This record gives sequence, structure tokens and C-alpha cells, in this order.
Amino acid sequence: MLKIETVSGTAVPLLLDDIDTDRIIPARYLRCVTFDGLGEHAFEDDRQQDSRHPFDDPRFQGSRVLVAGRNFGCGSSREHAPQSLLRWGIQAIVAESFAEIFFGNCTSLGIPCVCASRADLEKLVAAIQADPKLAVTVDLVGCEVRFGSQSAKVTMVESARGSLVSGQWDFLGQLLDNKPGIAATAARVPYLNGFNAAS
Repeated sequence: MLKIETVSGTAVPLLLDDIDTDRIIPARYLRCVTFDGLGEHAFEDDRQQDSRHPFDDPRFQGSRVLVAGRNFGCGSSREHAPQSLLRWGIQAIVAESFAEIFFGNCTSLGIPCVCASRADLEKLVAAIQADPKLAVTVDLVGCEVRFGSQSAKVTMVESARGSLVSGQWDFLGQLLDNKPGIAATAARVPYLNGFNAAS
């Protein structure tokens, strides 16, 4: 399993509160059969309404870290939201807080979601805007985010942090890796083998 201890790269600042999953990926894209191609539609409606949206700003293209505000990912539980961010290129999110289901969906995709204070987020955003090529590192081992000569403490639900740094976050991958165990269990289940439980 892939251990995720740090994520480093440039960052895109979006320090807004209560960004819901419908803003992250509009509902009309939920009809897709696969998640392929969702990245280009991340924040599509917001981007159409604001030509200066950070996801359209050439300075922030290729960013791996997203910096957001309070209650990021609220609203519906659609997995398409973190899938679209992942396909846009986001590999970690630093915010003041996250909606619980969005947080869980991100963790299951290997996207760390860490929390920082508002004051530290404002410092981080100021540094990114001053130098869009600034390297930002989200460190899950040291529980901090580093940017330039500065750093800030971050927090994360310990069970999620532990699963990422140990490589145990990909539950589907774990299931697929244990095919022999699944087959053995299935062989013991009567209704999977043509036996009637009542007989």
C-alpha cells in the first residue's frame, strides 16, 4: 500500500467558507459512468461567473495543494467532488475545517485533509499570492504545513492520519489484495454455495 507521509508542491488559494460539493462539481456531472474527465469541470460554475477564479489563474496551474476556509466540502455526500479535485491535480487540502463525509471521501482516495487556524491560513495564502511558485509541504508525520521559511501546525483526525501514513487508506485495494481470504469466506457461506439455510 502507498504510504502518504508528505505532499509537496505549489498551492492554489481559495480561502472561502462553506464551499459545498455542488460548487466543487456541479450536479449535472453526477451522471458520468466513470470519474474520468471530472477534473476539467471542478468549480465550473464558479469559474464561469468569475474570470479571476484561482482554478483558472495561470499562476496556480499544476498546484497539488488546495488552501480553503471553514466547512469545506459541505452539502451533499457526492464522491464526485473529491474525485474532481484529484483529477484537477489536488493531492492535499489545508482548511479551517471540513464536512465529515467529504473528509472521509478524500481520505479513501488518499487525499489528506488537514486543519489549520484561520490566522495561519491567512499567512499561507498571503505567502502563496506573493510567490505562486512557493513550495508548500503538508507533513502528516510532523503535523505541520511548511511554506518558505514559515510553518504552521495542522491537525487531522488520528484514525485518518494513521491510515494514510501507514498506507492502509485504500480499503478497496486491501479488499482486492485479499482475494484468497474472500474466496475462503465465501466458501463457508451456505447461501453462496447453493445450500438452503433451512435444510
